[in-house]
Amino acid sequence: MQKMLFIMNPCAGVRKANKYLPQIISTFNEGGYEVTTYMTAAPGDGTQIVKRRLADFDIVTCAGGDGTLNEIISGVLQTGLDRPIGYIPCGSTNDFASSLKLSGNVLQAAKDIVQGTPVAYDVGTFNQRYFSYVASFGAFTKASYSTPQNVKNALGHLAYILEGIQELPQIRTTHMRLELEDEVIEDDFLFGAVSNSTSVGGILTLSPDRVDMRDGKFEILLVRMPKDPMELHECILALHSQKYNCSMITFRSTPSLTVFPDPDMPWTLDGEKADGQPVIEIKNLHQGIRLIQNGGAL
Repeated sequence: MQKMLFIMNPCAGVRKANKYLPQIISTFNEGGYEVTTYMTAAPGDGTQIVKRRLADFDIVTCAGGDGTLNEIISGVLQTGLDRPIGYIPCGSTNDFASSLKLSGNVLQAAKDIVQGTPVAYDVGTFNQRYFSYVASFGAFTKASYSTPQNVKNALGHLAYILEGIQELPQIRTTHMRLELEDEVIEDDFLFGAVSNSTSVGGILTLSPDRVDMRDGKFEILLVRMPKDPMELHECILALHSQKYNCSMITFRSTPSLTVFPDPDMPWTLDGEKADGQPVIEIKNLHQGIRLIQNGGAL
């Protein structure tokens, strides 16, 4: 019987996984896993548990949102141990799970882990930190980490939208220089995302035709401030149609980049706050993790 380290965030989303915990563990037991369960109690707990215990297990599984998954991935990569990762998405937004079409039903997600196979996917480094699907800055990114957990639980995805609307009076552009492998981009930007996902913040979606989560490259989306209502309409239309063919938008793919931002500007990594830094190295770890998926790679 294989040993599974199961880490659960009991505060994630509307706490929908909590009441199904016995059934989830039973599903794993019936699938041939001996399960040891930990509950996180504070930010960073998931990473510390993985670093401390992973060597004793054959697989690690987590139940929570994007932030919980980030902690587990960070822990696995920091140990240097090659272990498959199971994910039961039960947060407020679940961008990464949406991109992979993982089941939002917690019991089905548990069954998919038992029946699935590990698939290699890219992840990223942000200086000394890891991210599973996005590093972003600018308009509305603050909403993901500043919205209180109880509000997220009560309102779900709507909480992010409402918090984002409150940011509107404070929205400013930020000057930034980005050095890609074969190009330098420098301008004032309203929003930017370095992502490996078709869904960012549950609000912005990228075309699946443009995103390959296993190709060793990130998608970079940069948005400048529209000068008038006509440019704003053009920008919204380009984002909605996923064609990105307007003067306010820059869209690129790259395996790595160096960013020279305002050092006081905060970022978000998978929905969690990251402090600003004067120089940021972002690199793609090509197929750096193995995530269990029932139905094959996307």
